[in-house]
Parts: sequence; structure tokens; C-alpha cells
Amino acid sequence: MRNMNKETQTELQNKAKIARAAILTMTTLAGSGHPGGSLSSIDLLLTLYSMIKHDPKNPILEDRDRVIVSNGHVSPAVYACLGLYGYFRLDDAIAQFRKAGSIFEGHIEREVPGVEWTTGNLGQGLSAGAGMALACRLKDRSNHVFVLMGDGEQQKGQITEARRFAMKYNLNNLTAIVDYNRLQISGSIHKVMPQNIRHNWESDGWKVIEVNGHDLGSIFTAFSDAFQATTPTMILAHTIMGKGIPFMENQARYHGSTLSEEQLEEAMKILELPNKLDEYKRMRDDFLAVPNKINGFSLRTSFDPGAAFVYDKETDNRSAWGAAIADLAKLNKDKEIPIVVVDCDLQASVKTAEFEKETPERFIQAGIMEQNAAVVSGALSTCGIQTFWADFGMFGISEVYNNQRLNDINHTNLKVIVTHVGIDVGEDGRTHQCIDYIGLMRNLYGFRVIIPAEPNQTDRVIRWLVNQPGNFLVAMGRSKLPFIRRDNRELFYGAEYCFEYGKIDIIREGKDGTVIVTGTPIGRALKAVDMLREEGLFLKLAYVSCPLDISGVELQPLLTNAKVITVEDHNVHTGLGSIIAEKILESRMDCALLKIGIDKYPVSGSSDDLYKWAGMDPSSLKNRFRSFIQQQ
Repeated sequence: MRNMNKETQTELQNKAKIARAAILTMTTLAGSGHPGGSLSSIDLLLTLYSMIKHDPKNPILEDRDRVIVSNGHVSPAVYACLGLYGYFRLDDAIAQFRKAGSIFEGHIEREVPGVEWTTGNLGQGLSAGAGMALACRLKDRSNHVFVLMGDGEQQKGQITEARRFAMKYNLNNLTAIVDYNRLQISGSIHKVMPQNIRHNWESDGWKVIEVNGHDLGSIFTAFSDAFQATTPTMILAHTIMGKGIPFMENQARYHGSTLSEEQLEEAMKILELPNKLDEYKRMRDDFLAVPNKINGFSLRTSFDPGAAFVYDKETDNRSAWGAAIADLAKLNKDKEIPIVVVDCDLQASVKTAEFEKETPERFIQAGIMEQNAAVVSGALSTCGIQTFWADFGMFGISEVYNNQRLNDINHTNLKVIVTHVGIDVGEDGRTHQCIDYIGLMRNLYGFRVIIPAEPNQTDRVIRWLVNQPGNFLVAMGRSKLPFIRRDNRELFYGAEYCFEYGKIDIIREGKDGTVIVTGTPIGRALKAVDMLREEGLFLKLAYVSCPLDISGVELQPLLTNAKVITVEDHNVHTGLGSIIAEKILESRMDCALLKIGIDKYPVSGSSDDLYKWAGMDPSSLKNRFRSFIQQQ
């Protein structure tokens, strides 16, 4: 049906009036918020929710259509719309808006029933929508995904990445809506940053429908056409900032300024609705925060992890990852819930080619568009798909830190596999030598980090990871690595080895001091320790694969030696050494600590040359270990 009937139109007109009153009341009550854009977009939201498949009693209905609000500052409009459609009591949203401890925060959060994606950092919503639309395609479902966006937001480069991605995969179940009120914080969008929004979208192949964003019937028809479109569609909705309150209309200051109580009284008279501000003040004062229940993205997996590959011929961790994920693809090819790998034009380097050969339809080539790929991958993972995104460390962590932070806030289930970390990158130079990956990930409360020591451990990590929910980073270098062997020359990570998250591996026993290592330097550190044993100095050597989750019980025996040394090809100020220093202080152990790591941007050269430059070749490590241990 392309035309709205009169009964629906009357109902939506009444809802719109109530919603406008709610928007103005909650922002005035809180003394902050964004009423202008909320008023310009509310007609779009109310009409959309009258048409899509959704269930307020079951906000995570599997077959629901999804609405992503990229410009999350229009939260008053979102709360008003969802409240009127029965997701929660609208009065609660009004009274608790921006109140500490309330779910109704200044920018929308997934804790709110009906909110699909936490937003606020502009430019990321279309990528999230593309990820969810792709997930529907991969799961053979007909759900439609809508993304509401601001017009000033169109200045963001990530939106271009997302548009091109959606066209490549012909996501005709994806519709963008641009609230084209032509104003942003600093004034006219044409003055702040000129752009031709329609032309930009059409140049990337999208179908564009222009509509009066306050004509309910026209909006209804546009959405009806979008549901039937054969290509991704953008609805350019011409709206008015502050629509419905004449003294607010087309005034840029109301982007982020609220009404005074006197102005609110005037606005309520215009809307012909009672001013209940005093009542909401009492409700706000009486509000008591309770623990929030996350509107969770579940991951119900039962993948076959397969049998471990045991390597005894020198190779690199990235090849072991590539072989393991390809094997998992082969073993789980018939699973209804797929394993997906996302790549950013680094297939040969991050070793995802074999996965593509096994399941080409589940291999997503996102091109050199890392910001988009990070959010697409996160959104995919929220739809019950076990998603692996493979990239270089510098691009998958450092370059997209904010995107990963937003994935973390959204409680995604993403598995980020990064290669080429540390100075092992060698000749590529300091722009590509990711020496801050541990430090950055320490800032993200929900991500767990695994740094495999060598290919056999890498294989076990990937097989273990395939059935794990939550966000993980697996980091590895570039070069071929020596195998870690016991004193009797048997493989330490041999056929019987099983990975345990957080477990510290004791590679050598010793009484004269302790060396704790993470990452690619482990082979060089082991050689240095063995050379010292020949000199009669016996150091305990421990490998930490999970630096962010070091168990106190595991660590305590390592600190009984009075001298502790940490080794990492990472910024010496923010990585393993700093973590161990904190643990020593927290446990009140009497230890001297030497931190060995990278203290300035490295040079360009071969991997061996760089480790020598950093004082982490076996000979240099041996001398540094000995000197520190023998100090009085």
C-alpha cells in the first residue's frame, strides 16, 4: 500500500503533537539536549514505526525490521516515538531524560528497549545499518533496515565508505533517511561545509527520493517505495529545524539549546496541550536508579572446532590463523549461523584467501575502508553471526580506535584478528609499526586481548575463539617464528596443548629472577635465557598471551623472585611492563622491575635489525638480563 489512509494520518498527527510536547518538556526539564533536530525528525520516525515490523513487547524479535538512528543526539525524538509505540512509559523518559542513572541518556543507548545501536559519534550509523542489512542477507531473512541521519553528518567520510559498500553488495533492504533541515551547530550546512547531498548519493549508485519530511502521506509513500526498491535507497526529507513551534523554526541555536520554562509554557499553548513540567519535576526528584539490563545481542554458537593442526616446520602466526579459519569454514559450511570473515584488501598478507575458497559467500571484501569495515563487522556480529575481521594492527586498532570503542560500547561479538604488530613489521617503517595495541585496548573495558606466542598456540586460540561470545583482539607479528620448545626439545604448544584464556605459560623454571614476555620477542628471549643457563644463571621464563587479564594467582609465584624483567615489542610506557608494575604495587611485592620495550618511534629495516636496534636480539637481551639480575 503506497498511500496512507485518513485514520492512520489522524492517529499520527495526534502522536506528533504529543511527541513534540514530550521533546520540549524533557529538554527543558533536563536543561540540556537537542530539541531542534528532534522536532524536525519526529514526523519521519513516527511514520516509519507505523509501517515497519516490530514488537514493543519483544524488542529483539528475530524477524523485526531495524531502525538505526545515526544522529543519536535526537534522542528526545527517539524516546518520544518509542514511548508512544509502547516500548516503555513515555512519562518515565520525560522525567528521567539525562538524569544520572537513567537509561534515557543524552545520546541513545542500547539499554533502551527498541534502540538497536548506541550512537553519538556521527558518521557511523550507516555502516552499522549496512552490517545489519548484510546479516539479514547472509541469514536469508527479509528484514529491512532503516538509518536516520542528519544533514550536517553527511560531511563525514565514513558515510561515503558505507554507501559504496552497500552498493557493492546491493543491499536493497537498506534505506537511509537524511533529515534535511539545512542547519547544524554553527549555522547553515552550506556555509559550514558546502555539499550536494543528493548528487553524492546518486554518484555512488543509490536511488534518491526527495520528500516533504513533514507531510505524513508523502513520507508514507516514500517508505513504501523504499520497501520495494531493487537498490539501496536514500530518502532526502526536507524538514524544518524546530518544526511545529513557530518561534523555534529555522533557528540554528535550537540545535543544542533548550527552552526556558516561560518559552515552554508558550510552546504548550501553541500545541494546545497542558504544561505538566511541575509534575515531571516531582517524578524526576523521586527517581531512583536501578541496574540496567542490556538489550543484549546473544551469540548462540555450537561450531565444530575441529582437530588441532600441529606445526613442526617454521612458519608464521598469520599463516596458522589463515589455515585454522579456513578449516573452521570447511567444517561448519552447513551451519545455519555462519562464520564470516571481513577483509580490507589485505587478503594475501592477513591470510584469508583459503577461507574465501571454502565459503566465498561468507567472505566480505570491504576494500580500503577501515572505518566502515570496523562498524560493519561489529554490527554483523550483533546479529548472531560469528564475525572475524582481519587487518594490519595499525589499521584494525590504531586507525579505527574510535570505531572499536563504539563497538565495545555496543557490546558486539567481534573477533578482530590483526597481523603486522610490533617492530616485527620491519621495513614498512614507523607508520606501519603498531607498537600501541595493548595500550589502546587497555582503554576498552569489554575487549579481551590474546597474543599467541607461535603458530601452534595460534591454531588453538582460533579454534577456541570460534565458540566464544564477546569482543576479542588477537594480535600477531609478520615474520616466521621459532617454535617454543621444552628443555627436552618437545613442542611446548604440542598436540596435547589446550588454550586457556588468562593462563600464564611457564617456559623455563629458574630461581635467579623472572622474565615475563608477550608477543614476537618470545623466541629471542628464550634464546637469551638458555644462553644464560649455560653460564650458570637460571631465570624463570613466563609467556603472557592475555596481558589484560593476568590472574593474581597465576602471577604471584612469578613475583617471588626479587628481580622481574618484562619484554615486549610495544611502547614501553603502556604495555605489559606497565601492567606488571601495577600488579607488583597492588600485591605489595618487594620486586625490582626492568621494563624492556620500545621507547621511541622505530626505524625502518629488517626485523632482525630492528630487534637489535631495540636491544631485543638474543645477545643484547642476555646482557641486559645479566646486568639487571646481578645488580645489588
